[in-house]
Amino acid sequence: METFPVIDLEKLNGEGRGEVMELIKDACENWGFFELVNHGISHDFMDTVEKLTKEHYRKCMEQRKAMKEFAFQLEKLAEQLLDLLCENLGLEKGHLKKAFYGSKGPTFGTKVSNYPPCPKPDLIKGLRAHTDAGGIILLFQDDKISGLQLLKDGKWIDVPPMRHSIVTNIGDQLEVITNGKYKSVIHRVVAQPDDNRMSIASFYNPGSDAVIYPAPLLIEKEAEKGQVYPKFVFEDYMKLCAGLKFQAKEPRFEAMKAMESTINMGPIPTV
Repeated sequence: METFPVIDLEKLNGEGRGEVMELIKDACENWGFFELVNHGISHDFMDTVEKLTKEHYRKCMEQRKAMKEFAFQLEKLAEQLLDLLCENLGLEKGHLKKAFYGSKGPTFGTKVSNYPPCPKPDLIKGLRAHTDAGGIILLFQDDKISGLQLLKDGKWIDVPPMRHSIVTNIGDQLEVITNGKYKSVIHRVVAQPDDNRMSIASFYNPGSDAVIYPAPLLIEKEAEKGQVYPKFVFEDYMKLCAGLKFQAKEPRFEAMKAMESTINMGPIPTV
């Protein structure tokens, strides 16, 4: 059985950089998910965030100074990852951030979730299977209670709880921009019988008016496959998702393809 991919970002700065980049490449192409360790966010700080979230859930939602700082650090980590993906894809540094930019810049949001124990987990579905509609997702999940699963080769695989790691996964927008080289992957959260499960999910998404389309360089590279994704405004895609929530991404792409003749490309962003 394949081992869930774990990426040690600390090794980027030494002789192991090539190996790390290859691991990221393989994870993006074959998993759509990976876990980051030694990512630059302090373990003590992550412990503080976890404690705030678990012990003072409601208060934390009202007064979240630590959460704001954590979100800021995660946003910087997301931008670092996007540039690593650019490097692996042979794209100019900053291409993915520019693709997400629109007129006002990318959007970044954080959602704190608390899943209470369920004495009869077999009787409920948990969070239904879906792909993430956005760009790149960073998840600080419970390090003891599992529950997140991804669908790989027709089987549900647990994303293993790992202390101080950040789980990363590819959203639909990266699938489009990479012309299918990196695919968003179906995943779900299943109920657990024993304990509360905490998760903090951060979403680095395109700006609402960003025009999303495959990178021209990647269309050339993948030309022999004949698979070209649609061009659309991100806000239009999200409006469609609201009406087709938890349905497959393929009908969304087809609907966007039918609309793409109406898209005005607008100015190229400068960042």
